[in-house]
Amino acid sequence: MKIVITGGSASGKSAYAEQIICKYATKKLYLATMQPFGKAAQKRIERHLSLRKGKGFDTQECFINLEHFTPQNQYDGILLECMSNLLANEIFSPNGIGADKAVEYIINGIVRLEKQCKILVIVTSEIFSDDEEYSEQTIKYCKLLGNINQILFKISDAAAESVCGILIPYKGENLL
Repeated sequence: MKIVITGGSASGKSAYAEQIICKYATKKLYLATMQPFGKAAQKRIERHLSLRKGKGFDTQECFINLEHFTPQNQYDGILLECMSNLLANEIFSPNGIGADKAVEYIINGIVRLEKQCKILVIVTSEIFSDDEEYSEQTIKYCKLLGNINQILFKISDAAAESVCGILIPYKGENLL
């Protein structure tokens, strides 16, 4: 089973994703994609670690190459957070796959990851609602993330958006 949770920054999407996976899985893996660059990133990572404390998660990191990731143990539930970081890593990291192949590569990784557990919960970001003017490179990133999100919503069993801490189901409401 595959469930997708999206939302803006600090919308509550991570809390909902954790709640959902805890409902379905006992042996849980948190698959982290955020690279600890700088104090702000380290602070977010520490916050997420503290929020998961006591919930029975193992944590592994996968910054790039999701298609080749294999968990160290067998898990019945995997929480992948966050698609926006994974995409950025694949595009901008010197060892990433690059923008031209990123969508296909990441989706292949999702399909492979789902086969390794009973439930896969994917956190992604809603970054498409502001009125900022962005560079061409950032616009391309936003479009690629939009493509990934559309594919994930299509192939998921359930999908929802967290808005100001309120979960809005789009499909599979009975699974959320």
